[in-house]
Amino acid sequence: QVQLVESGGGLVQAGDSLRLSCVASGGTFSNYAVGWFRQTPGKEREFVAHIWRSGSSTYYAESVLGRFTISRDNAKNTVWLLMNSLKPEDTAVYYCAANDRPWTTTMAKEYDYWGQGTQVTVSS
Repeated sequence: QVQLVESGGGLVQAGDSLRLSCVASGGTFSNYAVGWFRQTPGKEREFVAHIWRSGSSTYYAESVLGRFTISRDNAKNTVWLLMNSLKPEDTAVYYCAANDRPWTTTMAKEYDYWGQGTQVTVSS
């Protein structure tokens, strides 16, 4: 059983940057791929980024490609999401999630473990 805890959210202005952290415990972190998702009220959870177990491969939603960077340090049991050039439409609760599937997936239902989320608000 893996537990995930996100942090780093906050209120920023458009164009600013934020770095979210996701710290894992309770499992062998390098056995899990990690994804970041976001959700706004009344909408389904939206895929943002994915990183493979070793960190050797990443994948991004088109809406954040070139602005967000996902990375990980398995020795620290941590995944980060660096968000640059933030826009008001990036406002959401951001969640990290983990799975042990041997493929890259953007589907929330294929992630088994979830954090509690961290709020990101971008003002215009």
